[in-house]
Amino acid sequence: MEELPVVVLLLLLLSLLLVPLVLLDRRRRGRLTPPFSVLVVAGSGGHTTEILRLLSCLSESYSPRHYVLADSDKMSEAKIRSFEQKRAETFSESQFSLDRIPRSREVRQSWISSVLTTLHSILYSLPLTYKRKPDLILCNGPGTCVPVCLSAFLLGLLRIKRTIIVYVESICRVETLSLSGKILYYFADYFIVQWPDLKKKYPKSVYLGRIV
Repeated sequence: MEELPVVVLLLLLLSLLLVPLVLLDRRRRGRLTPPFSVLVVAGSGGHTTEILRLLSCLSESYSPRHYVLADSDKMSEAKIRSFEQKRAETFSESQFSLDRIPRSREVRQSWISSVLTTLHSILYSLPLTYKRKPDLILCNGPGTCVPVCLSAFLLGLLRIKRTIIVYVESICRVETLSLSGKILYYFADYFIVQWPDLKKKYPKSVYLGRIV
């Protein structure tokens, strides 16, 4: 329980870090004030729980929140709706949406078939990302985040929409990155790790200690 105040403080520091990043990007495009549209990638297992803990410390300036989850994910939607229902009790104008895309990779799926399923997922992610046009993408490791982030990166290259990609590696990853992390390390604007050993191995990353 003694760690709880520290965790909350770190989450608040992270939220303060994200605000100027989005403001800077908007200043370049002539938009200076909130709200900031956020696309949140949810995932099965503990990924959704971790990302919702992070979102709980962000202000209503990060709105609307567009959640993206795999079409085979049966549990995340209930968690998200419960989270947003509680949030609406504090923020009456809270807005969110839910979208599903094909899962890019199943557990223990072969590399060759994973490439094909990821490309298939990108075909759905690209028009979705274009439709939502988020200012910020926040994700923490589920395979679904790879096609979403690559789609946003492509839209940025085409100068259609510049989106800041923030990747927070799962607390479970102590010494090695997840497969999603290994890929998005090269595409994320800010890559956050929660263990010092990862910071040593991946110098581009940002180490903030345990935040979720």
